[in-house]
Amino acid sequence: MRSRVHVLFVLAVVLLLGSCSVFTETTNTTAPAPEKDRLVVGVGNAVETAPLRLAVADGLFQRGGLSVEFVELKEGDDPVSVLTNGEVDVVFASNVALFRAAGKGAKIRLHGEAYVAGTGSMALVTLPDSAYTDPGQLEAPRIAVPSPNGLGSLTSRSVLEAAGVDPAKVTFTVIPFDGMVQALRTGRVDAAWLTEPHLTAAQTEHGVRLLADCAHGATESFPMSAYAATEEFSSANPRTLALFRELLAKAQQRGADSGAVRGELTHLGDIDDVTASLVSLGSYPQVVHAERLQRVADLMHGAGLLSERLDVASLMPKGELP
Repeated sequence: MRSRVHVLFVLAVVLLLGSCSVFTETTNTTAPAPEKDRLVVGVGNAVETAPLRLAVADGLFQRGGLSVEFVELKEGDDPVSVLTNGEVDVVFASNVALFRAAGKGAKIRLHGEAYVAGTGSMALVTLPDSAYTDPGQLEAPRIAVPSPNGLGSLTSRSVLEAAGVDPAKVTFTVIPFDGMVQALRTGRVDAAWLTEPHLTAAQTEHGVRLLADCAHGATESFPMSAYAATEEFSSANPRTLALFRELLAKAQQRGADSGAVRGELTHLGDIDDVTASLVSLGSYPQVVHAERLQRVADLMHGAGLLSERLDVASLMPKGELP
């Protein structure tokens, strides 16, 4: 009897040690490393990219295992061309620019939303002594925008149409942000579309007056921008971009701290303390929502900026990670 008990005891010990060995091997298994440990990211508007810039500056991405190098995009640069030419791995761009390119056949994937408009964060403005005081007042208004068929013309058309203006009668003139006030003064345009921080700077320095909030009505809480990579790069580097999305989500959380965002703005470009303290801020989404972005594509289709309806869900990263 004693020998039988002894055998059972030894067998139990062996099984226990074996299970511990299996458990140890399972828990020590590590996930495959990202394909790259460095990404080159094209960035633009300081307000819309502030959380990403802040997170990279304080080492969040580096601690997470990903080095990020910025390439500053200048006003007038075509971000999609910069991306498809291989100058950057990931690019920040307006959703309108990304969807227009996708509608023309560009193979891109969205890897994060950057910014959603808040009240007063983009607007049509006039000079303080202008007779143009109501958005529905002129039958054929001339509007300054920074790029052709971009976010400015799309949202301006929307608010003007809501005010009773025939969108077909609106004339858009492409003028850099820093030349818009002068264009208003010379009478070249009737109103100018501005977004932050240019909007606040024009108000404090030149006293421009809000004609219409372009984050209102059909464009309220409007998704303005996102981060994208080419389909080819996305397919070749799924784990790297999964890590980028994970760290970007953490960075975007910091966008809820308006003080931190405003503090970051003072270190970027020509944004002074006064402008940084007064800018109207929107929100910084932590994940990509196809349904939210579909609003942009559908408005573009309705405005004739897309010849066919674009399914935004088709631009999401495909498949499970290996």
